Amino acid sequence: MFSTRAGKQLLTHYKRRQFATTSAMGTDFTHVVIGAGAVGLAIARKLAERDGTSTLLIEKHDSAGTETSSRNSEVIHAGLYYGHDSLKTKLCLQGKHMMYDLCRRENIGHRNTKKWIVAQDDQQWEELVKVHKFARSIDVPTRFLPLQEAHDKEPDVRAQAGVLESESTGIVDSHGLMSWLEGKFQSLGGETAFNTAVTGIEALPSGGFKIHTASDDGNSEPVTTETLINSGGLFAIPISNMILPESRQLKPYYAKGTYFSYSASHPRPNTLVYPAPRPGHGGLGTHLTLDLSNPPRVRFGPDVEWVDNPNDYKPNHSRLAAALDEIETYLPSLQRDAVEVDYCGIRPKLGKLGAVASGKGFQDFIIRKEEGFDTFVNLLGIESPGLTSSLAIGEYVDGLLYR
Repeated sequence: MFSTRAGKQLLTHYKRRQFATTSAMGTDFTHVVIGAGAVGLAIARKLAERDGTSTLLIEKHDSAGTETSSRNSEVIHAGLYYGHDSLKTKLCLQGKHMMYDLCRRENIGHRNTKKWIVAQDDQQWEELVKVHKFARSIDVPTRFLPLQEAHDKEPDVRAQAGVLESESTGIVDSHGLMSWLEGKFQSLGGETAFNTAVTGIEALPSGGFKIHTASDDGNSEPVTTETLINSGGLFAIPISNMILPESRQLKPYYAKGTYFSYSASHPRPNTLVYPAPRPGHGGLGTHLTLDLSNPPRVRFGPDVEWVDNPNDYKPNHSRLAAALDEIETYLPSLQRDAVEVDYCGIRPKLGKLGAVASGKGFQDFIIRKEEGFDTFVNLLGIESPGLTSSLAIGEYVDGLLYR
């Protein structure tokens, strides 16, 4: 049934290792995690640390982190936008510190770049004030820069009404992070099944779950588990709907975001630059981010385009003109002909909801045990700041199951 990258390990191999003896329910595994993005890897790594247990990580692609986890801005978020008492705030704050600590300890590429949120008028200034007040209430360092200081530091950045600097924002090599998590998981005895799609899930009468799969080589054979963690990202809602009764099933929404490259040597700020947040908007605006190269390359994005197909990664060139207009509001000397459509990412949504808590319809993470399925942990709507929060989410899921 299951195939690693080499395609040689089958379910009979797993059963020969007698992982069933580690489960009180007599299942093949103690834990099965569906989805090998950054969050699924972090959960699997954490669960694999538990003595006397076995963990299988199922991924339909041929490698980890090929969807949302690798098609994003790679920003370590400070936790400025998500409101009091939200899971996003709690896990982003915890995850940010865990991320910096891990990257320093394991030499994973990262940089504390800081971030500017810029306002061009009074209304945007009021949004910055709200962000600053909230940041102070949760002990996240932010400060308003005097306009002259801002101009001296980044003369090409326009901020007519004000600049709020986030001191703890940074960037991370998401591929390096996921590679470390995968290697650590495997060193702890965790098993990975790549090229393996989940086709159905049954709740067992005695507890636990039977998971039906299909692999690229045409094999199909079920595996059983005591606990099931749905970290399917873009496909988490369809997976959830395989288990929950119809009255509790949800409809998935997808926010496609286009990213844009920049080939000119000027202007090239050295700080991340974000427009003021727009309450009710599905993203944080078409912002300027940097990568870890030296000198860092500039990229812009993402915008927000609601789509029906979670596999639609084809760039939409019609998005370029609107993106250029938005970028020019904070980078007026932009060379428009040096900006090109680069790549796309898609974020899993629970509705056409807002990305910031200051407006109506804010979408928080859903991470919970589902009523009637005590050993099923469901993770839905895990978008930004999911990468930042990933290590903390691993701790949180472990706590749901074992504390």
